[in-house]
Amino acid sequence: MLGLCPAKTQGTIFAIKRYAIHDGPDLRTTVFFKGCPLSCWWCHNPEGLSHDIRMVTMQDKCVGCGECMEVCPNAALKMSPTGPRRNDAACTTCGMCEETCPALAHETTGCTVDADAVLEIIEKDQVFFNGSQGGVTFSGGEPLAQPGFLLELLRRCGKHGLHRVVDTSGFAENTLLLHVAKETDLFLFDLKHMDTAQHERVTGVPNKLILQNLQSLARQGHPVQIRLPLIPGINDDDKNLKATGAFVAGLTGVSGIDVLPYHSIAKAKYAKLGMEYKGAGIPKSDPADVQRAVRILEGYGLKVRIGG
Repeated sequence: MLGLCPAKTQGTIFAIKRYAIHDGPDLRTTVFFKGCPLSCWWCHNPEGLSHDIRMVTMQDKCVGCGECMEVCPNAALKMSPTGPRRNDAACTTCGMCEETCPALAHETTGCTVDADAVLEIIEKDQVFFNGSQGGVTFSGGEPLAQPGFLLELLRRCGKHGLHRVVDTSGFAENTLLLHVAKETDLFLFDLKHMDTAQHERVTGVPNKLILQNLQSLARQGHPVQIRLPLIPGINDDDKNLKATGAFVAGLTGVSGIDVLPYHSIAKAKYAKLGMEYKGAGIPKSDPADVQRAVRILEGYGLKVRIGG
């Protein structure tokens, strides 16, 4: 038992990215958790939104060999004029089709892993972290959506002397967040919109709890790096930028904010997963608008970085 939350030695993830340079200080290994309580229109990791693990098929990669149908133990795949079609009700995500397909047309959206296996991968990179602030970052999805597994990994990484970052939306029970904070060296905390109605419209949840949690972390002295995903037509207007600047400037011990310009490179992921991309009509961030955002935020005495 880890305080308020039972430790869990298994969890679901969708990727582990080695040698990451944008997920916290210096070089990092980033573990991407599955499951998120938000549904942001511009989410870059749609495969992390659901806790569920399923198989997906890219019809444009299929060469029509039929090998996947031969090995499927549940006859969940049938050939159609446009390629193999999957009966999700019959599919058990055993992965046989993925292992067999010569064209790599089948993929899983995640896997269940043991903490030991994750730590084994992280430990391989530990030599690159020595002498720097490099370390491990837990992202997603939302890592706080699997608190027991997150705490187990944080605790183990702490025993290895690794710098630990949690990349979060901040949408979690305050007691849970503060418990996680005891095992966290830095939070990357997203501020998506200051208006609660607009926040709920574009993310699916209100922002009251998020703002309260951020204030609580700052007040208790937990290191926080705030990030503003700058989404054209959503949160890049002067009113929201001024509200963001004023709020961040009023936080204890917080002096900076990272502005993250929007891009649509995740669009192909949605098509692959058969999901609607609500950000399809959002244009790429204009450099002039990014600089305008920087000037407004700097007007509140904040240190502003582009990217991060």
